[in-house]
Amino acid sequence: MVDMFSVSNVQRFWTKVIRQPGERGHWFWVGAIADDGYGRFSINHDGITDAVRPHRYSYALANELDLTDFGQLMHICDIPLCVRASQDELTHLVVGDVRENMRDRQLKRRDENGSGFKWSGLPRENFARMSRALRAELLEHGISRPEILSALTAGNDPLAPTLF
Repeated sequence: MVDMFSVSNVQRFWTKVIRQPGERGHWFWVGAIADDGYGRFSINHDGITDAVRPHRYSYALANELDLTDFGQLMHICDIPLCVRASQDELTHLVVGDVRENMRDRQLKRRDENGSGFKWSGLPRENFARMSRALRAELLEHGISRPEILSALTAGNDPLAPTLF
């Protein structure tokens, strides 16, 4: 019987993550991305293959939980491809229900009437396009161009000309 958290699944998972340095840096998923802009990770267990969200897999690993032992997760960092999970205050992922997630959106002004955060209110294909652009940058240049990563994680076009 092969376990969801077998050595081979876990090792394969971490080969698809690029970590920013520093105690608050993001851990970016650079594997498959679904049409909603969130990652997809295929795990082999018990003779079957399942697709799971990488941020859920990372959270389960960090907290020694089964994937069904917790509800929805919220990205504190608001980056769909971030999989940084830990049992301390450095985690970027926390359990939260729909109500908590909506409250978090409003507090951070990510709702459709908010401050114009570029990831809010986008059609799925645009959301996926932005995640894929971030992944492409990471795969081509790693974390060597922080200004480009910063623009992409904020939902901005890093190649757009500035006014000054």
